[in-house]
Amino acid sequence: MPDLNDRIGRWLDHLSDERRLADKTLIAYERDLRQFLRFLTNHLGGAPSLKDIAELTPADFRAFMARRRRDGAQSRSLARGMAGIRSFLKYLEKRGEVNAAASSAIRPPRQARSLPKPVSSRDAIDLTSGDLAMESDAWIEARNAAVLTLLYGCGLRISEALSLTGRTAPKHGAKSMRIIGKGGKERIVPILPVVTEALDDYLRLCPYAVSADSPLFLGARGGPLSPRLIQYAMEKLRGALGLADSATPHALRHSFATHLLAGGGDLRTIQELLGHASLSSTQIYTEIDSKRLLEAYDNAHPRR
Repeated sequence: MPDLNDRIGRWLDHLSDERRLADKTLIAYERDLRQFLRFLTNHLGGAPSLKDIAELTPADFRAFMARRRRDGAQSRSLARGMAGIRSFLKYLEKRGEVNAAASSAIRPPRQARSLPKPVSSRDAIDLTSGDLAMESDAWIEARNAAVLTLLYGCGLRISEALSLTGRTAPKHGAKSMRIIGKGGKERIVPILPVVTEALDDYLRLCPYAVSADSPLFLGARGGPLSPRLIQYAMEKLRGALGLADSATPHALRHSFATHLLAGGGDLRTIQELLGHASLSSTQIYTEIDSKRLLEAYDNAHPRR
């Protein structure tokens, strides 16, 4: 397989130098391609050549995926593996050495939707309280608490919270605010008193002036706040509270929806509050709630 090994080396160099793919991605792509070539060795009765690769049919790729399924590979692994194989074949196609149509004709395996992992209501309150004193500056502690309170109290995406300005931020006593979400879609979000209280605390302590047109949330040097700083703050908070890695800023948005549903909230209303374009995106929270009910039943039933 010397001809193929040469092409593989050049392909990996291309991905690294021109596409700037991460090292982990390159390692995974090469591993998946080598696995495919080992399969072809058995499938074709000998080490595949460049000519053999050029003559592959959709049936050959289906046979490979079927074999991987029998070996226990999940849909996510199969999809990643096919992505690497297609990348290699498309590289060869651009060089005029093969036709990649056969691999492109294979649909990626359908992947099960991964359920969001909300935190409990008690943990959500602890995360947003600002009482853990994780930051050296009180105003930064108040800022982080205000951002996280918006995510849990209003179901905002972190990008939506950080896009607020002095003008668009809810004022003390406000009952609702207007949010521009994904795709420029506008929605009205109700405001709880605890949200405006958290914002008031932050603005009172913030050493920088927040003008009508400037970002509401500022970094330590007065510039726009980076989402990464909120993610890092959340890492420290969940460590202090002993929470799982799934307790991310976005998990607070999931918690907002899950806890509303558990409290009797209407699915259509939750859809509007989250800014989902389709009800099917919101229905995933019914699966979470059902799963939690079954887990509680399994854990609590005396005849389990």
